[in-house]
Amino acid sequence: MASDATQQFLNSVLDAAQRYATAVGHPAGDAVQAATGGAIDPFVFRLAVFVMAVFVGYYVVWSVTPALHTPLMSVTNAISSVIVVGALLAVGAAGAGTAASHVFGFFALMLASVNIFGGFLVTERMLAMYKKKG
Repeated sequence: MASDATQQFLNSVLDAAQRYATAVGHPAGDAVQAATGGAIDPFVFRLAVFVMAVFVGYYVVWSVTPALHTPLMSVTNAISSVIVVGALLAVGAAGAGTAASHVFGFFALMLASVNIFGGFLVTERMLAMYKKKG
């Protein structure tokens, strides 16, 4: 019974993700292709947006002052915990998923767990910097 509810939940999440990708990703790429007369492939446009997002993210992260680092690490840990919940759903979908979903779910679970553990270590070290010595 629980696996049916889990499967329905995963199907609804997948449907929502597909609707979002169709609503956001395809019109932008299709608009660029139409505006340029087909000179720019929509995949290349989406890849360019992704690469720009990587650069912007890199500069935003490295511009953070040390005082803001600890609160941002807490938010990162919270995001990783949501990833852990999704990974547990993917791994625990007994019989409902494919072997690939179990493998990728386990891989996501391991990476998110390492991220959470490392985040708590870094947060603890940052908080130790503000403690009085003596």
